[in-house]
Amino acid sequence: MDAAVVAFARVLRGVGLEVPVGNVLVFADALSIVGVAERDDVYWAGLATLVHRPEDIGAYDRAFAAFWEGRRAPPVDEPETLEVTIALDDGVEEDTGDHGDQTPSDDPTIHVRFSASEVLRRKDFARYTSAELDEARRLMADLRLIGARRRSRRRIRSRLDRGRPDLRRTVRAALRAGGEPVRRRHTEAGERPRRLVLLLDVSGSMEPYARALARFVHAAVVGRGRVEAFALGTRLTRITRELSSRDPDQALRQAAHSVADWAGGTRLGDDLRAFNDTWGVRGMARGAIVVILSDGWDRGDPATMTEQMARLSRVAHRIVWVNPLKATAGYAPLARGMAAALPYVDDFVEGHSLEAIEQLARVIAR
Repeated sequence: MDAAVVAFARVLRGVGLEVPVGNVLVFADALSIVGVAERDDVYWAGLATLVHRPEDIGAYDRAFAAFWEGRRAPPVDEPETLEVTIALDDGVEEDTGDHGDQTPSDDPTIHVRFSASEVLRRKDFARYTSAELDEARRLMADLRLIGARRRSRRRIRSRLDRGRPDLRRTVRAALRAGGEPVRRRHTEAGERPRRLVLLLDVSGSMEPYARALARFVHAAVVGRGRVEAFALGTRLTRITRELSSRDPDQALRQAAHSVADWAGGTRLGDDLRAFNDTWGVRGMARGAIVVILSDGWDRGDPATMTEQMARLSRVAHRIVWVNPLKATAGYAPLARGMAAALPYVDDFVEGHSLEAIEQLARVIAR
């Protein structure tokens, strides 16, 4: 019996079926139960244990007929060769003006539409056209920034029998049970999302990227609670209220109007000092995720940048630096501001494309 099972497995492998040794052992166990007296018992035992794909059933039938029944199976007709035409459609209609020479074909045609959004995800923001920038804004609006969570002072009901006793709920449950505290209730500390603080560099060196990153900051402000936004230039400007409008064009116009030094110079160290003194150290950055979107070019004193980054790192939960130039081949953080800030940065990521922004969203969610 075992020799016949092994020989049949070799026949199946010879006609192209994948028959692992484990399946052969299962087939042998099945035959030891059903026996080989009935043709259907052997056929279905082999089909259930040795065949994994529907397209292998024909080959199995021919091998079964030849091995177990000693007869020749009917030949298999070769499938007719079918030519298929693949038409690539990039979404742009072109009229060549030559319609008379086109001959209709009976061959089936598969139309494949080119995905402009997929290419746009990897394209550098600096090479965007106005139309592509509008499309990127719509794609950024679909991003959902889910930040890390922290323990809250507010307590919530615990489903487990642990935590701080909840006397009120325990007494109420006992009254419904005739005064017997059948089950004790507990509370546990709740969680709330951490505050997200976005500091966007709007200096002249960031101009190719600031217009796209500003749309990302707007999407974050309107799509998630507890988000604060600031513009970094020759002075610090809070733009959270201006970006709170649902209309992105109106929000960006209001933000640009409130920032007097848009596309001007930048003093990152002085701006960070103003942020720490007025908002950050006083509570806004405490336990928050601080995201700095800048190329690191700073006209100020590097010692100031070092001092203020150290202050910020002591109160913030994490500092994420987004540098669009990081994706450039051969890039090294040699700018004075970037070199001074890097030791205090927890995550140093790219920010030159939609794909990089999606990666940033995943970093924030950690």
